[in-house]
Amino acid sequence: MAKRKSTEGEQAASKKSKKEDEKVDEVEKENDQKENFSLVTKTKDGRDSNLKICSWNVAGLRACLKKAGLDYIKEEDADIVCLQETKVTEKEIPGEVTQLDKKVPSILPKKDGYYMYWYEAEKKGYSGVSLWSKTKPVSIKNGMGKEEHDNEGRLITAEFDKYYVVTSYVPNSGKKLVRLDYRRSWNTDLKDYLNKLKEKKPVVFCGDLNVAHQEIDIANPKANKRNSGFTDEERGDMTDLLNEGYIDSYRSLYPDQEKMYTFWTYMANARAKNVGWRIDYFILSKSLEEDLCDSIMRTKVMGSDHCPIVATFAIK
Repeated sequence: MAKRKSTEGEQAASKKSKKEDEKVDEVEKENDQKENFSLVTKTKDGRDSNLKICSWNVAGLRACLKKAGLDYIKEEDADIVCLQETKVTEKEIPGEVTQLDKKVPSILPKKDGYYMYWYEAEKKGYSGVSLWSKTKPVSIKNGMGKEEHDNEGRLITAEFDKYYVVTSYVPNSGKKLVRLDYRRSWNTDLKDYLNKLKEKKPVVFCGDLNVAHQEIDIANPKANKRNSGFTDEERGDMTDLLNEGYIDSYRSLYPDQEKMYTFWTYMANARAKNVGWRIDYFILSKSLEEDLCDSIMRTKVMGSDHCPIVATFAIK
């Protein structure tokens, strides 16, 4: 039997249907790219989260803002925001950021703003960290009180009623590991600093820690054995820190989850191929484990060579 030719009407209907299908596909694709920032998370015993902390290496605050970084921060709506590698002095903070700072005088109330704190490096355009909080901290401290570490703007501590939040941009060991010895002295002093805080209150330590702790935390472990961020020494120091009574929030909840990373080099289309490293963390006092609701990587959020990470808690 000869195949019947379709009529013009059928052809038009077919084209319309195809276009509608394509639109549906586009919407689904767009939705796949969106994160659910308002999802309610719970502890293992069913308590709703009441604290959200976001940490992000922005790889230069001004550059990140040009890529809609502030839009993400507003949409995430975290209670505390920790930024690393800001690369700005307080005088260079963009106006759209200072408009949100509750410490800056304003005619209008900043009910949706933050108390913002900045710690810059002595070297201009280098390193730098910042901590933003919707509620005013009990106290703020820049650095860990060690002169040899406190000139690069790498650590801020915020004390709250029930816990400390410490954010850090941990030193990189550098090409050919030229700063490995210094990095290890930093690791030792950092561990001592966190332990002293932990004696008083639980600690949330977050940021770019510049180490992939386990082979599961890096796409190409064998090829990076002697590269900065994956040496036995750096990984061993991370293990030593965890053994002092801390947990890696993500591995506590997802011990076997593979191919989840927070950093991708800009070279060789690494992010699209998901050839990355997990070097951004929430390290928690063991006592906070029961209050941990979720530990999330916002891998779809652009604006930096790192993605934001988020931890949610149900603080009693």
